[in-house]
Amino acid sequence: QVQLVESGGGVVQAGGSLRLSCAASTNIFIFNRMDWHRQAPGKQRELVARIFADGSTDYADSVKGRFTISRDNAKNTMYLQMNSLKPEDTAVYYCNAKQGLFTNYWGQGTQVTVSS
Repeated sequence: QVQLVESGGGVVQAGGSLRLSCAASTNIFIFNRMDWHRQAPGKQRELVARIFADGSTDYADSVKGRFTISRDNAKNTMYLQMNSLKPEDTAVYYCNAKQGLFTNYWGQGTQVTVSS
């Protein structure tokens, strides 16, 4: 069973930075895509950023220019560098990995709180 473990969340002031990590229990070459999602209290989970097997990326409009998604295949880890954080970025951040057409794996989430 594949496991994904997020880390790096915390409390930061507006304008600050955090780097989230998502460590996989398997070689991440097996995933066609890996994503970061977030869910704020009372809101639906939303896609923040995704990275494909070929290294291409895309981002939600709300984080473009501030967040950077990346992956280190040697470490089986995906990252989300978050800069210029805003209070509206406060949420639980989840990583997701897609294998084939129908298989999704989720991490347990890490809390990010941005104070104003």
